[in-house]
Amino acid sequence: MTTSILIKKTSNFEIDIFKRPQDVRHLKMTHVAFSGSPRKHWHDSFKVILVADPFSHNTFYYEFQIEDIDYVQEMPNLVSVDGEVIPIVRVWVKKRSVAVRCTPFIVDDIGIL
Repeated sequence: MTTSILIKKTSNFEIDIFKRPQDVRHLKMTHVAFSGSPRKHWHDSFKVILVADPFSHNTFYYEFQIEDIDYVQEMPNLVSVDGEVIPIVRVWVKKRSVAVRCTPFIVDDIGIL
């Protein structure tokens, strides 16, 4: 599986920008920020996928419950050399939430020296 599948076969996830928090210092104490390109989850409408570096050949993605995200910031978009534009956001996820980090890899035997 190549990482280009993550980019091309998923559609953008339209995230509503959540209301700006009253106290940013409190947000930093209770949440952790993650940045990437948001995507709809393949089968669960209560989850969101966040691709960490969509143009990299060695990327990974996060999977979060939408209810665990309290604030979303728009970041500058990424533009490929071909002119493809990918939106980037920073999501603030509640600490102690359960999430998934998925790193694709090629399955193969390790040669013995």
